[in-house]
Amino acid sequence: MLTAGTVWAALGTYALMLAAFRYANQRTFHVPVMISEILFDLGMPIYLYLYKDWYRRLIVESELTSFLVWIHFMMLVMMYALYVMQVKTALRMLRSDNSVRKDHRAQGKAVLLVRALVIFTGALLVES
Repeated sequence: MLTAGTVWAALGTYALMLAAFRYANQRTFHVPVMISEILFDLGMPIYLYLYKDWYRRLIVESELTSFLVWIHFMMLVMMYALYVMQVKTALRMLRSDNSVRKDHRAQGKAVLLVRALVIFTGALLVES
């Protein structure tokens, strides 16, 4: 399960995300790390599409109907939706609108939870 390089990369970036969440007051660290994390998460499906045999796995082996695949997909959609909300509140905070600070922090906690679930379900889907 944890032998795939993609899982190790996701775990490493998750640790970096935890550090950026912890040191959110240091904008010079927090903002670039979080932008990098979002770009990593947007690029991961592209990487998997280009370099993994998704057609054989999902269509030929009929894993498209697997409950775990759909849970993983729904977690991804939720994570991307949270990222959109995070970026919106972050842009408002960078424009000195501190009224959204509590929302941004709450969304950040949700992102950490959902991303952990995405990594976990992704690790369960890795072929050995």
